[in-house]
Amino acid sequence: MPHTPSIEPLYAFDVYKDGRVHKLSNDELSSPRDKSLSYRWVHLNLEDTGIRKWISDNVDEIASLSLTLEDTRPRAVQHQNGVLLNLRGVNLNPASDPEDMVSIRMWIEDGFIVSVRARRLMAVVGIRESIEAGNPPRNVGEFLTELSAQLISRMDPIISGLSDKVDELEEISLERTDGLRSELAHLRRTTIMLRRYIGPQREAISHLGVTNTAFFTDEGNHILREVVDRITRMVEEMDAVRERSAILYDQLSDQRAEEMNRNMLVLSVVAAIFLPLGFLTGLLGVNIAGIPGADYPLAFGLFCVALLMISLGLLWWFRKKKWI
Repeated sequence: MPHTPSIEPLYAFDVYKDGRVHKLSNDELSSPRDKSLSYRWVHLNLEDTGIRKWISDNVDEIASLSLTLEDTRPRAVQHQNGVLLNLRGVNLNPASDPEDMVSIRMWIEDGFIVSVRARRLMAVVGIRESIEAGNPPRNVGEFLTELSAQLISRMDPIISGLSDKVDELEEISLERTDGLRSELAHLRRTTIMLRRYIGPQREAISHLGVTNTAFFTDEGNHILREVVDRITRMVEEMDAVRERSAILYDQLSDQRAEEMNRNMLVLSVVAAIFLPLGFLTGLLGVNIAGIPGADYPLAFGLFCVALLMISLGLLWWFRKKKWI
């Protein structure tokens, strides 16, 4: 193993076959692995520029490039004697949006795991806490199944919340519509962003279990299948949320269009009634000689009665035609 510069990992542990755990110092990261070792896990921060040299010295060029990419999508790719694995988890960091999903990039081979992240991922924190509590995943396969399960368990409440939000908006829409369209737009955007990564994650974890059977026991394969089934249900639920949101959005748009049409009808009726009245008042209001009734005292009253009769006649005609 070539000499590599000292770096500051986020976590680094040696987990032995008998369950013992040794926390690695910075200088031990590239030390030879003991035969009694089950696996070594080194977790790095992508923002630390020094890790690129360490990664390139400890894994091959393709794996090194994959681990240091700025933007990744979930995938599992067999490469030489290991696996390149990219996964995503919901963002549960303070003042963050859950749909702004956090990625973890991993290189996995027999007895060695290198993981890289740009932002804190709670599922990884959970594994670190288990290791420090003396209850580590016993092998690489258990590590991967526990990580997958923790990622999914933290997604569940978020996805269920989307469905609950649609239910809430559907109930509110029966009473009012103000502001609902903007809330629906935000909900659909959140669902699309989550669906963008959770869908491929199902394929990645499924591919991981199928092509890397040496890592997993029968129990591990069963857990991975359960994880894939849960992701499938999540994807179906997100698709249902998106469809229900679209239907509700269309209903609100139709309702708004109907309200506008009803208002336009009222305005049209008012205009139709006052159009002849305006014509008559304008005609008789010209300041020239010969206006009928100019010298008759009851002319103004009779004219107002005539206007009223015309208005009532127009209203009766509109109702007969079922326009109002």
